[in-house]
Amino acid sequence: MPKHIIKRFTPDHEVIRNHKHLRLFGDLLHDPNLWHLNRRSVSGALAAGLFWAFIPIPMQMVAAAATAIFVRVNLPISVALVWITNPITMPPIFYFTYLVGTWILGTPARTEPFELSFEYLSHSMSAIWQPLFLGSFVCALLAAGIGYCVMRGFWRLHIVQQLRRRRNGTRRRVPPAP
Repeated sequence: MPKHIIKRFTPDHEVIRNHKHLRLFGDLLHDPNLWHLNRRSVSGALAAGLFWAFIPIPMQMVAAAATAIFVRVNLPISVALVWITNPITMPPIFYFTYLVGTWILGTPARTEPFELSFEYLSHSMSAIWQPLFLGSFVCALLAAGIGYCVMRGFWRLHIVQQLRRRRNGTRRRVPPAP
């Protein structure tokens, strides 16, 4: 992938270092490997971000940042990908992961109408937490693995195409006459 496109969408290093939730990592944010854009770093960040996007926990960005720091992959990409599950996309994504969990466990899915109240949520969560978290974990592993492999493949394909263009361009040039 072209680095200039990725750099355009990633925030500045100082913005991330001064983020109120990421300050707890302190000097660990000064590791230059967290800011590099190469095939390993970007594909690893994609896998970390996709994994934590599918896990229904609060503070997913902090978990993605901790993973990126631990495995030394691109921090901004890892943290930004968590926002795949935003308030608009959370209901369909987590309902899908719940259905995956019920399918794996072999239990029927609950089909009662939704009601936004504390009693309903506490009662429902006690009944759906196992399939929800199992399905979320399975979908997170699959999304992370597929994202990692696809990004590595796209990056390699881009490099091969770039080398072919460069090679074909040098063959067309006529050496200057002596």
